[in-house]
Amino acid sequence: MSKSIMVTGASKGIGLATVREFYRTDNDVTDFILVARDSEEFDVALKELAANNPFGKRATAYRVDLADRDAVLDLSRHVMVAHGKVDILVNNAGYTAPMAIQQIAFADFERTIAVNLYAPFTIVQSLLHNGNAFQLIVNIASTAGITGRSGWLTYSASKAALISMSEVMKEELAIYGTRVVCISPGRCATDLRRTLAPDEDPATIMQPGHVAGVIAMLASDIGRFVDSQNIVVRM
Repeated sequence: MSKSIMVTGASKGIGLATVREFYRTDNDVTDFILVARDSEEFDVALKELAANNPFGKRATAYRVDLADRDAVLDLSRHVMVAHGKVDILVNNAGYTAPMAIQQIAFADFERTIAVNLYAPFTIVQSLLHNGNAFQLIVNIASTAGITGRSGWLTYSASKAALISMSEVMKEELAIYGTRVVCISPGRCATDLRRTLAPDEDPATIMQPGHVAGVIAMLASDIGRFVDSQNIVVRM
């Protein structure tokens, strides 16, 4: 039976790498629900997928700001009507504005929590409320959520909360046959990483495709043997 996958932050980084990993492989994932803010990068990514579709898969774009909870609720309703189900959910979208504690604008803290924590919660809860039964939920946290780092207060706090939330989701949704896994990437060459560490050479660290490969493994038959609340992925 064919499966659907929903990926947030699908326009670049780990999100887009994950889409490519599943899209360009002859597997049972055929329906792609791609969520990202409206951007030129998203346009380019969608054109790339349309131009290279060897297995005839379907990709549908949803341009949503995940900090807008009402928009996220609308998204879940539209997804269930248009696609019928979400088998695999990858909560990947992330945001931060790194600052020392004295400089943090509360609005930025609110947006960081909204995108990194409230949005994954709202997507999962609202899809459940709309009758969805997930096979696999992958929440993308960060090693910054395990060990707090100077200048990364809002980001570290949001990712620490996501790790804990994933543990609860894992326990509560197991009775429905849903597997929940949290992945905490270390240093990875994404735009968000460049925001956090602008002087770092991205060629010297882990690439988004490496994390996407781990996600693909978790979605495979062998992935069901991986029982962990939080998997650290790093070089």
